[in-house]
Amino acid sequence: DQYTMKTPVFEALKNLMEENSTHFHMPGHKGKNSLIEWGKYVPYIDTTETEGMDYLLEPRGIIKESQENAAKVFGSKATYYGVNGSTGSIYIALATITKPGDKVLIQRNCHKAVYNALILNRLQPVYVYPNYNENHNVLTGLYPEDVDQALTENPEIKAVVMTYPNYYGVCSDVNKIAEIVHKHNKILMVDEAHGPHMSFSDKLPISAIQGGADIVIHSTHKTMPSLTQTSLIHVCSDRVDLNKLRDRYQLYTTTSPSYLFTLSNEIATAYMDGEGREKLDWSIKKIDQVIERLNKNPRIEVFTGDPEDETIFDKDNTKILINIDGIRGTVLKKMLLRDYNIRIEMSDFYYALILTSVINTEDEYETIVSALEDIAEKAPYEEINWVDVKMPTPKIIMRPSEAYYSKKEQIKLADSIGRVSASPIIPYPPGIPLLVPGEEITQEIYEHLLFLMENGMDIVGLMGYNKDYVVVTE
Repeated sequence: DQYTMKTPVFEALKNLMEENSTHFHMPGHKGKNSLIEWGKYVPYIDTTETEGMDYLLEPRGIIKESQENAAKVFGSKATYYGVNGSTGSIYIALATITKPGDKVLIQRNCHKAVYNALILNRLQPVYVYPNYNENHNVLTGLYPEDVDQALTENPEIKAVVMTYPNYYGVCSDVNKIAEIVHKHNKILMVDEAHGPHMSFSDKLPISAIQGGADIVIHSTHKTMPSLTQTSLIHVCSDRVDLNKLRDRYQLYTTTSPSYLFTLSNEIATAYMDGEGREKLDWSIKKIDQVIERLNKNPRIEVFTGDPEDETIFDKDNTKILINIDGIRGTVLKKMLLRDYNIRIEMSDFYYALILTSVINTEDEYETIVSALEDIAEKAPYEEINWVDVKMPTPKIIMRPSEAYYSKKEQIKLADSIGRVSASPIIPYPPGIPLLVPGEEITQEIYEHLLFLMENGMDIVGLMGYNKDYVVVTE
């Protein structure tokens, strides 16, 4: 008996289930057996490409029909179900609209998957930076004129990748950016992973599908009631070669695509097209009330925009971004779980993010509002220094793929000045990579990193127990 393998993952997941916490994080089904009774169908419907079941990689029957239905719902030319998360969908989309060696314009605070796609496709990035709003210590949108300038200065750029909305729900002016991109005769790809629900209400920001993008990626599992790892690729214009897309889809998708994920994409879309629309309207009204109530509390601030910040074209408030005076976001996130059994999506130095979906109930909203009011009343104030996170501009020495595939070594951060980084280094906030593989670690960047660490900022990508090592090219 002592040789029987232990199952720590199963034990932890059972504990999570029994904990019965309130979920204000991904996935959008919020850990509820909703839409269909999954327990009745799993594992019986976890199948393979048997007779009549079609094949996701070359759909000709039920899956083809389902994807065509989804395209009608979202208003795209063609929609493809992704089963490798939006990470896989981003690999497919970027490989479709470029060829190895191409130059692409990338929003610098894009998701890690876009950087991975640069490496996989050996692309050469040019960066456009989002605004960092210093009044609120939050990343906001892109200036359309920055996109215009980058495309004017680099006419050989083939495609533009923007993130819309960002993690906090901030939306740049996608229509204007699309016009600029198309004026330069380039292709616009939008990572709308955080915005699939926006297609289902005119009270939310416009979806990039209607906003002029050529290819749009959705994470169905983030804000729709779908299983983790489900995603959609929407083709919205003739600038995207559908044959090439199907080819790249085959390259990056498992040959054993999950029927559970395929089905989850279908039923989440069908739900949102029906009952989900009313539920979303109810949610939006409810969230407005929640924000109003929280903002009445002198210690609580919910970020809903800034009239002086012209990079905020619109804001999706189903992502409730909250700051409590004298409490770091990271501490607030821990308090909510420890004292109130509420799990939220993320936190940084200043903020905590409450991610909602149509599945969250009246009771759950009441639970979190009461908890936040309670914390605001009882929790002691901590002195939080305002930290200037203005970033030095990096020096690009080689493209990310070159650095990634080069010989690497791990060295002390203190000895790294003048060397080329081989892994991304990302401080939170602002969540923009300070360094991307292939960029030089300068004296200025080194000092900036030390300053951020001394002020308690979280830095992703540094190694070692004290985060005092870095990976560089040999």
